[in-house]
Amino acid sequence: MTREQGTTRRYSISFRQMVVREVEEGAGIEAVKRKYGIGGGATVQNWINNFGKNHLLNKIVRIETMTEKDQLKELQRQLRETKAALADSIVAQRCLEIIIDEANKEYKTDLKKNFGADASAQKKKG
Repeated sequence: MTREQGTTRRYSISFRQMVVREVEEGAGIEAVKRKYGIGGGATVQNWINNFGKNHLLNKIVRIETMTEKDQLKELQRQLRETKAALADSIVAQRCLEIIIDEANKEYKTDLKKNFGADASAQKKKG
């Protein structure tokens, strides 16, 4: 499998400043990208952020009802509780595994293997 050789473009700071200035003067970001052949979805937006011209970028404003906010808080609470319960069960499982390992060492047996054999034998009889 061969990989095609790509071209990486590096833009000078003065070029970046010129592009940001054009956006600041009213040219759209997409228009400037097309004009200069700038690739990348967020390249010009990153330049705008880097030069402290954030006011040129569109803002996302989320409007929620109180019911939606309450529902979000409830879901976040449930997620926290579920994560805590999962962590507790993992710790409990690990503790049981350690107890079984120690019992195996003490009694020189394999409780998991023996338990499984007895259970399958009982199923056949029953």
